[in-house]
Amino acid sequence: MLVEELILKMVEFDKGDPKRIQHFMKVYEFAHIIGVKENIDENTLFILDIASIMHDIGIHPAEVKYGSANGKLQEQEGPAYAGEMLAEFQEISPEQIERVCYLIGHHHTYENVEGIDYRILLEADFLVNALEDNLNRDAIIQFRDKIFETQTGVYLLNTMFGL
Repeated sequence: MLVEELILKMVEFDKGDPKRIQHFMKVYEFAHIIGVKENIDENTLFILDIASIMHDIGIHPAEVKYGSANGKLQEQEGPAYAGEMLAEFQEISPEQIERVCYLIGHHHTYENVEGIDYRILLEADFLVNALEDNLNRDAIIQFRDKIFETQTGVYLLNTMFGL
């Protein structure tokens, strides 16, 4: 299965960084369940699965190149590494690779969100980051009210954090 092979490649890419590996696994699981429950089409779910696994691929390259992994640097560095890795998979079309790279290059950009895959990736990443970053209740509510649009994402956030 392609998704499982990609996960193993990303584990190797993030070798020695179990926090980063567990982060992308959690984002992938949340993104997948939101996508399924929101009834997105099979191609969009496939793209979302890949993008959610790879969304932070730019962190280590940005740290090496700039000594920082801030969100904009992740977005800047990630697509090239993702494109290179995804080119190894014949089952992924050039159009799918292009969309995945776009999502990776925008996963910290909250304006002009185009597409349900983009929206769900933002929501899934926040579901994980809110806990990992120990965000307070007000910050979680504020982000939810500004960014979250899917019923499933809102439900998961509200239920997890008792909102």
